[in-house]
Amino acid sequence: MVRIRTRDEILRVAAELFTRYGFKGTSLHDIAAEVGCSKATLLYHFAHKDAILLALVEPARQSLIDLVARLAGVDDKGVRDAAIDGFVDLVLRYRREVALIYDVTPQFLQEPAFDRVRELTDALVAGFAGRSADPADQTAAKVVLGGIAAVVIDDKTDAVELRPALVAVARRALIPGKD
Repeated sequence: MVRIRTRDEILRVAAELFTRYGFKGTSLHDIAAEVGCSKATLLYHFAHKDAILLALVEPARQSLIDLVARLAGVDDKGVRDAAIDGFVDLVLRYRREVALIYDVTPQFLQEPAFDRVRELTDALVAGFAGRSADPADQTAAKVVLGGIAAVVIDDKTDAVELRPALVAVARRALIPGKD
């Protein structure tokens, strides 16, 4: 029981420090000192700082996998709306994790645990583009995806208030004649 609590405390403290100082600006020593444990104890639970980050973003990664799986079962006509709604809900639910991922994107994508992230992102782009192969639709989808994530990271508006605006803007940008 103590080990689980220590692991959970390490994750909680690391999330706070990564959010405040960035991933690169936070050391294992900083985390251990804030938790009140030794660096050896921290390393017992996590082999390295990247492992802490991976544990923090794992729920968001799993939600992305689930979203892409749901989109695979949606017809071409409804996929864009389903992708917009699903992605907006995902990033609003995992605001902190999205910010952490953006903070370390190049390094993060090198981790074997996240080999599928590019494939999942491509599937999400396809959904946002309505499965269109047109380069303009693909580019618009990427811009809107990135814009949604950037707004969620930067804007501290309550999710209940922010969600309708994000969905409306995405639809306006991606679905001709739909507001």
